[in-house]
Amino acid sequence: MAIKVHLSRLMGERKLKIADLAKMTGLHRNGLTDLYHEKTNGIKFETLEKICRALECDICDLLEIVDGNNDNKEKSEG
Repeated sequence: MAIKVHLSRLMGERKLKIADLAKMTGLHRNGLTDLYHEKTNGIKFETLEKICRALECDICDLLEIVDGNNDNKEKSEG
């Protein structure tokens, strides 16, 4: 299993750039870039909260647990 980060999709839907989100949250661009490209091994609760508040979304909109086949969403809904 792995955790999928949907930051790029959420930002795309809102037409935001990493620099925009950095200004909105006060978070460093490098950390946001790593999350955007899913190149991080962890995230602080404070960071999650700032991103979710800025994007007006829930944590479950930002993060998803997926299995090796990436079809976990179907299993949890069916």
